[in-house]
Amino acid sequence: MTKETKQNELFCDYFERWIKVYKDGAIRKVTMNKYLLALSWLRKLIPDLRISDMDRITYQKLLNDYAKQHERQTTMDFHHQLKGAILDAVDEGLIRRDPTRKSIIKGKTPREKKPKYLSQFELHTLLLHLDLRSEVNWDWLILLIAKTGMRFSEALAITPKDFDFAHQAISIEKTWDYKGLGGFLPTKNKSSVRKIQIDWQTVVQFSELIKDKPEDEPLFVNCKVYNSTVNDILRRRCKQAQIPVISVHGLRHTHASLLLFAGVSIASVARRLGHSSMTTTQKTYLHIIHELENKDIDLVMRALSSL
Repeated sequence: MTKETKQNELFCDYFERWIKVYKDGAIRKVTMNKYLLALSWLRKLIPDLRISDMDRITYQKLLNDYAKQHERQTTMDFHHQLKGAILDAVDEGLIRRDPTRKSIIKGKTPREKKPKYLSQFELHTLLLHLDLRSEVNWDWLILLIAKTGMRFSEALAITPKDFDFAHQAISIEKTWDYKGLGGFLPTKNKSSVRKIQIDWQTVVQFSELIKDKPEDEPLFVNCKVYNSTVNDILRRRCKQAQIPVISVHGLRHTHASLLLFAGVSIASVARRLGHSSMTTTQKTYLHIIHELENKDIDLVMRALSSL
């Protein structure tokens, strides 16, 4: 394909080709689906735009049109997905200057957010309302995520062999493909391969629960799994306990929040959650970190005033 032919190529087609070359097979399926969704929006919003006609005004108009139907954060994600392809097109000489420079990100007013995490008292109340019978059920999964902060896909992939009761730890080395056809998958990133320490009470509870269970088979999965099923059970338990309704992922946020409020370092929380860097933890829990900083300022002032 000559340079002139490439410049006359539709931007939608270029972006589709770019995804196939640079992203297909290199990213997780869930991430790939986000790029494909971005492609479908390009075909709706700029179906006839040639790549050589992509300039700053055109690009800003594209972002503005997308933002009319999406919140600001979603528009930001859309911008980041397109930017990689656009910068490559600039490097190839297909676009004269970077049209993404100084882009302004807009978006719809965010919907009222549901509670993301529970307080320590609320979590304690929730755990008292779990139906922890002698056989494995979804309430046991809810307990495990609340006590460890692991991801839903990680918890589904847990097998009896992953428990190390002697050292009070659980090994996270895989995930479960609940969004696809099932089966084990690698963890989200290298940092997600980790050992999570567990308290003695959890050791006692799960050592009894997994007794006589096949070592290499997932503890919680025996058919197709939907996260909506577990979220429905968690919703019922929250209502029974008369506490705010949160999602299963909200249990992970609750776990991290309680550790931060207890004074656990951001580095330790990041390792426990399996984040690829502390930056991820800091961004996710910025509001809590600010709250803790305000408490630190009070402590500093008290210490200074006593001198």
